[in-house]
Amino acid sequence: MHKFNYALLFVAAITAAGLSSAADVMVGGQSMLPSKDIVDNAVNSADHTTLVAAVKAAGLVDTLKGKGPFTVFAPTNAAFAKLPAGTVESLLKPESKATLVKVLSYHVVPGKHDFMALSGEIKKHGGTAELATASGGKLWFMMNGPNNISVKDEGGNVASISTYDVYQSNGVINVIDTVLMPK
Repeated sequence: MHKFNYALLFVAAITAAGLSSAADVMVGGQSMLPSKDIVDNAVNSADHTTLVAAVKAAGLVDTLKGKGPFTVFAPTNAAFAKLPAGTVESLLKPESKATLVKVLSYHVVPGKHDFMALSGEIKKHGGTAELATASGGKLWFMMNGPNNISVKDEGGNVASISTYDVYQSNGVINVIDTVLMPK
């Protein structure tokens, strides 16, 4: 009887630990809470200050606070830093708003696409899944090893997803290491 009780306690402890870590994914040094929306979590990430500034400049805050569900492939500050010098500053100018909106909405896919959903689509389609973005473009997803997914944009640039399944009240964020560019 005691062995059964210890086994039950062990399973309960493991389950509770798993639930706790699923609810408290850390991004940019902060907990991303599933009870908050995409914008309310992103503003707390030290790794996404450039993305947040761009979302504000593009006027997309209200959209990304909407009901969703949305999947955001969120480039880090380091991803933006890899762009040619002056690109970010140019995109943030008021006269570039339409281009900025297109670039940012290219990182948004309608629906909730976590690791399981993406890897399932990749497998279902023979190694490459194609998803339509909110901007009307396309992104391609491929496995890069058993536990990593790469994302290819219309220009052939490839990003790796570094943090998966950051669940939000209105979707999910997958953190990427490269800014994706539409045609």
